[in-house]
Amino acid sequence: MAYQTIIEDNIDILVAGAGLGGTGAAWEARFWGQDKKIIIAEKANIDRSGAVAQGLYAINCYMGTRFGENNPEDHVRYARMDLMGMVREDLLFDMARHVDSAVHQFEEWGLPLMKDPKKGNYLREGRWQIMIHGESYKPIVAEAAKKSADKVYNRICVTHLLMDESKENRVAGAVGFNVRTGNYHVFKSKTVIVGAGGASNIYKPRSVGEGAGRVWYAPWSSGSAYGLMIGAGAKMTQMENKIVLARFKDGYGPVGAYFLHLKTYTQNCHGEEYESNWFPGLTEMVGKEYLDTENQHFSHKPIPTCLRNHAFISEVNAGRGPIHMVTMEAFQDPHLEEIGWHNFLGMTVGQAVLWAATDVDPKNQNPELTTSEPYVMGSHATGCGAWCSGPEDLSPPEYFWGYNRMTTVEGLFGAGDAVGGTPHAFSSGSFTEGRLAAKAACRYIDDGKAENIRVSDKQITDRMEEIYKPMEHYKIYRNEIVAGTVNPNYINPRQGLDRLQKMMDEYCGGVTVNYMTNEKLLNIGLQKMKLLEEDLEKLGAADIHELLRSWELKHRHLAAESVFHHTLFRKETRWPGYYYRGDAMKLNDKDWHVLTVSRRDPETGEYTMEKAPCYHIVSEKDE
Repeated sequence: MAYQTIIEDNIDILVAGAGLGGTGAAWEARFWGQDKKIIIAEKANIDRSGAVAQGLYAINCYMGTRFGENNPEDHVRYARMDLMGMVREDLLFDMARHVDSAVHQFEEWGLPLMKDPKKGNYLREGRWQIMIHGESYKPIVAEAAKKSADKVYNRICVTHLLMDESKENRVAGAVGFNVRTGNYHVFKSKTVIVGAGGASNIYKPRSVGEGAGRVWYAPWSSGSAYGLMIGAGAKMTQMENKIVLARFKDGYGPVGAYFLHLKTYTQNCHGEEYESNWFPGLTEMVGKEYLDTENQHFSHKPIPTCLRNHAFISEVNAGRGPIHMVTMEAFQDPHLEEIGWHNFLGMTVGQAVLWAATDVDPKNQNPELTTSEPYVMGSHATGCGAWCSGPEDLSPPEYFWGYNRMTTVEGLFGAGDAVGGTPHAFSSGSFTEGRLAAKAACRYIDDGKAENIRVSDKQITDRMEEIYKPMEHYKIYRNEIVAGTVNPNYINPRQGLDRLQKMMDEYCGGVTVNYMTNEKLLNIGLQKMKLLEEDLEKLGAADIHELLRSWELKHRHLAAESVFHHTLFRKETRWPGYYYRGDAMKLNDKDWHVLTVSRRDPETGEYTMEKAPCYHIVSEKDE
């Protein structure tokens, strides 16, 4: 076998993934679990891992309640409108009522938050965003987590969750391997908190070839948050709610600071404002509840992001692209020009480098924007993720089964991208969800719910053989290569990823088809996904690095299959601008004002789909 050593830990809490969700979980777990053994397993290095690895220029979720700015109810209303009504309001409110304390903690740890010199409060970029000097955001937060955990294992790819053999549907830990040494790691744990990443690169990206790594969301986010939980039989929700971003072309630099702080705006190729031309038709598509152009309802409620995307996409399709960000006005002010460059140098260096390399000076020309390929990740501005229990003081019976942020698998908790129904959490909200999950996990253990867990040697050995199988398969057949990397007996991870991205792109609403799909396309895509699943049993990995890529691909495949099933199940176009069901082009509140929930049977791979009620716990009010 390819492994070097078997390393086993018997612990109370395993934190799988050490982005903002995982670091929040480790820190809070130590507070409530003084006597508990806590271990973090991270695929990269905790100091520079997760979506905030490169830095961040703003904390995008902060209420400012103590300054009289916003309250949690306001945030729920905002997220609900942006997601066309489809959110878990109990989870959103629960996060929002605690998130400010997390931000204040970051400041105590040394994160530089920009202040308004006149008012004394944090400098706002927009209603929910506060500006930071965030290049070292992740190392600062990671330090607290490292001091909280008994041990941090860096470079561990967690591939599978272990399941209890004494009680059905209860987690018992996880297994994985070290991506440098090949060591096999076995974590026997009473609880697991999944803080791993969402799914980048399940769709064919716009940037190809040497630019393939230049995508919007973290390219190393391989859907492991979903792959781990789906593989264990946890229920998922809203996996059809992928996100498409408007971003600066090719570098994928974020546009938020430009719109909100620099007060820039967009134009078509003729220098015209274009969005309002498309909104009247959209009212017919989505209804006046979400976009009422006749009564200018949208003027005092932010227009849902997907609908602005729709206007962008439609304008380009009408032949009036490219769409430009008007920066030339703002950049005449030296202070705003400096902020514009710092925005990228602090979190998206690639965009600044690309402009410099291609002679784009935003002071003298307005740079191009584009819409990205779709992403599936629940912490940013979408609702995809695991179907989790909410807090006992807020949640209706359908949303509550004992412990906050626990999935439908006992003892398995989620945070960040892993949790469905909580959009607009971002980094601070993910950290907060990690805290909430950890507190509940400690209580779960203290209540005696994790007693008498049993994991057989056979389960551990079977998983070990499965994990290293791609390397064994390669060893057997490597001498039968017919040309280049072509081999009749295996595919390598790059070949498998190309196939997956092509299928998602063409059959599940990617950029090539202008985000369009229908029932026929989705069913064809699912058939092809089954064929790919068969071929993934014959993956060949030449070394440990390719073994890592093999398991990233397998997690991406599980996440992508779930997206297919959810998109097929919801027979409406709920989020025009994110994807379109060509055979059901209108939003349909009569039949589909519900949350979608799925479960993949771990034994058979078969999916069951159901509707869950979408309760509006927070009242409406005129904002």
